[in-house]
Amino acid sequence: MSKSLDLEETADVVTSNADAAVVTRKQAPEKKEHPLAEIVRFAILAIIIVVPIRMFIAQPFIVSGASMDNTFENGQYLIVDQLTYYFEEPSRGDVIIFRYPRDPSKFFIKRVIGLPGDTLAIEDSKVVITNEDYPTGFILDEPYVKSMAIAAPMTEVLGPREYFVMGDNRDQSSDSRVWGVLQKERIVGRAWARLFPPQQMDFLPGKAEIEGTIIQ
Repeated sequence: MSKSLDLEETADVVTSNADAAVVTRKQAPEKKEHPLAEIVRFAILAIIIVVPIRMFIAQPFIVSGASMDNTFENGQYLIVDQLTYYFEEPSRGDVIIFRYPRDPSKFFIKRVIGLPGDTLAIEDSKVVITNEDYPTGFILDEPYVKSMAIAAPMTEVLGPREYFVMGDNRDQSSDSRVWGVLQKERIVGRAWARLFPPQQMDFLPGKAEIEGTIIQ
């Protein structure tokens, strides 16, 4: 004598006899994931990771132009550290990337020469810094400068959060001598790594500890 049994979860068929009962379950069909789903998940994950990094920590830039020859050359690929200047002030000699004051959509790369509180004077292609530590002034020793022709003397007094920046190839550089001081708010970050070309790969490329001769 055989019996039938209805299961609530599935449509099962039960066959029984005096010795054994065999239960056969219908397998639910496997759902196939759309091939684009994995791509979408990966894209979302990449956005979640990459966007904050690029906004607040680091981002890539490609050098364009000759204003920093021979320290940086056209086409070199840099990673810019955007985090450090949240915790410390830019130092004299740092190579920085910033938004061009006359057109914030453009980015420039220059070297920090004058700091807040400095009085900077340029005479006969020499840069003289006067401040509280050096009231008589000191002449900068700048071995990284490719060229700097003699020009009309100029003096700039830097206030709080103001910096004076120049390119290493000063005869081919549009910098603070042309468009004035740089406000700290426009600084994006410092050159942290040079990744291309591979033979010139290094960290904190172009960084220099600037020394000088004290004027007596």
